Amino acid sequence: MSRDEIMSQIHRGTQEVISDEALEKKLDENRPLRIKAGFDPTAPDLHLGHTVLINKLKQFQDLGHDVLFLIGDFTGMIGDPTGKNVTRKPLSREQILENASTYEEQIFKILDPDRTSVRFNSEWMNELGTARLIELAAQHTVARMLERDDFSKRYKSGKPIAIHEFLYPLIQGYDSVVLKADVELGGTDQKFNLLVGRQLQQNYGQTPQVVITMPILEGLDGVQKMSKSLGNCIAIADQPDEMFGKIMSVSDELMWRYFELLSFRSMDEINGWRTECEDGANPRDFKFDLAQEIVARFHGLQSARGALDSFRMRFQKGAIPNDLELKALSVPDDGYQIANLLKDAGLTSSTSESYRMLKQGGVRIDGEKVIDSKLRLTAGTTQVYQVGKRKFARVELV
Repeated sequence: MSRDEIMSQIHRGTQEVISDEALEKKLDENRPLRIKAGFDPTAPDLHLGHTVLINKLKQFQDLGHDVLFLIGDFTGMIGDPTGKNVTRKPLSREQILENASTYEEQIFKILDPDRTSVRFNSEWMNELGTARLIELAAQHTVARMLERDDFSKRYKSGKPIAIHEFLYPLIQGYDSVVLKADVELGGTDQKFNLLVGRQLQQNYGQTPQVVITMPILEGLDGVQKMSKSLGNCIAIADQPDEMFGKIMSVSDELMWRYFELLSFRSMDEINGWRTECEDGANPRDFKFDLAQEIVARFHGLQSARGALDSFRMRFQKGAIPNDLELKALSVPDDGYQIANLLKDAGLTSSTSESYRMLKQGGVRIDGEKVIDSKLRLTAGTTQVYQVGKRKFARVELV
């Protein structure tokens, strides 16, 4: 590849590169660069939002560079204060290790194990000692810390900032010193921490790392960032049919952002498809390609094809799945109010969501649309309840 092609590949889907000049200088050294990205194991499963970074790591590997996949088992116990308006509750060592145990299996569905070094920052932080930690803390000022947006807002509003929260960006930056990172990737919300890494490397006599920030991927709602806690995520561990259905549920406009950040297809091809849609082609057909590509990445091509067939049978032909487990629910004395039943069956997260779906006409019983939002059901029935296009439950009322 030419230099322009390499830089174009690196720039794909990025928010900012600090700086192009520094990156080109490192590339001119004609050696495998050390590309770092850190992940705190605050939850057991990675989701597609995390893979925006992991995909970029894969692109660097395809260009001949080495990946440093850092699991922040030490920083995870501090809790990343980024974007928080209150002090985060630290996780225990046991919680951190339990969550981290799933990461390696998940990332190697994308990354090449032979070009990936998985490291834990407890390796060096447990050995650092109090004196050297104080030395590290002396590398940065409180004034500089308060330049960070979330710290600044909390300070001005009188909300407490714990001293240990100031340590988080310092330790993340020190990780880059220990690993001698040439490039560090992070979300746009991590820019301050990534720049601290540049400063610390310079203070320790190293060439500062290039910082590449990646956009935050919106979740299924198309508004908020993808997050398990918000219930709008597609987890790497999702089953093929579930993953396929979730991808098909994203809006036609959001689909193109998913293509850019999650697909390995060329931008020329993606832009060509977008032009076809603008000329009248059905976006659904291209969404099929996106869903198959992503399901195949994590579950294999055969599972992706099966998920496509299952989706077409269920949703394009209106079929109800025949493999639903039976759930038994006890009916209250005054009958089972439909909104409560949907929540208790796991089809909605709350009664307010149930009412919203009822109002939108998105609830069916045995394929028939529910019109009455005050419907009460009695014992002695076994029926299939459906919310939206993807959620089904076979419920026996007793």
